[in-house]
Amino acid sequence: MTTVDTSLPPEPSGAAAGLADHHSDTQSLKLYGGWFCPFVQRSWIVLEEKKIPYQYIEVNPYKKEASFLAMNPRGLVPTLAVPIGTHGSEQNPLFESNIISEYLDEQYSDEIKYGPSLLPKEPYERARARLWIDHISNKIIPAFYKLLQHTKEKPFTLDDGRKELHKHIHALTEQMDPEGPFFAGKELSMVDISLAPWAKRLWLIDHYKTGGTGIPSEGQDEEWGRWRKWFKAIAERKSVKDTWSADERYIVAYKRYADDTTNSEVGQATRQGKRLP
Repeated sequence: MTTVDTSLPPEPSGAAAGLADHHSDTQSLKLYGGWFCPFVQRSWIVLEEKKIPYQYIEVNPYKKEASFLAMNPRGLVPTLAVPIGTHGSEQNPLFESNIISEYLDEQYSDEIKYGPSLLPKEPYERARARLWIDHISNKIIPAFYKLLQHTKEKPFTLDDGRKELHKHIHALTEQMDPEGPFFAGKELSMVDISLAPWAKRLWLIDHYKTGGTGIPSEGQDEEWGRWRKWFKAIAERKSVKDTWSADERYIVAYKRYADDTTNSEVGQATRQGKRLP
């Protein structure tokens, strides 16, 4: 029988608590999320970047309300409840964070109200952005969990895990605009947002694993210089900081991953070498 850890704090803290409270009033567009989930943070950042009116509703992923499951039987967060009908009293659910993010960017396209698109307008550049979002989702993020979930019983070493993560990060940074600081240049894009939540969580690998990520934090070496420039810009971005809970909460939340005892769908998938759910 699967044992589920239900001991996680049930609400956001730190800056994210203030943001959730600010968006607690009823709105027709609703984001159902979990404070510790990087996929939720990905969509939350998009909402903040585009300044879209929304209501944030915290969901306990291990004790989901019947009303939430009725709307989204898969029970996944993030879930975006999209208003339909003249008065928006009915709602259709969207899930999968990249899909939610693209929907928000396309639906709220008035640049005067919501700012420029987070994806390029030119078809080739837009396709290229999606290519590297796919690289983040299917290469960098699985490598993050593989390293974080390493135990001595695994058929690979910590150094193997670090090398894999480094390889996939370097493949991305080699495609970045040389000046930056973001992937495509001076302006934040969907590529940056796609990786931001996991970049913010890299320190958890340093906390839990001997030798950490192996990414140097200082110096001007060519190999990591572009990454550090990108990381600094992401870490200082207001939307990223505002959707972040207190550091100590993440230490509690991610111990299950570090011990490789988590029964989350993501943890099980990466444990078995499968695609993320």
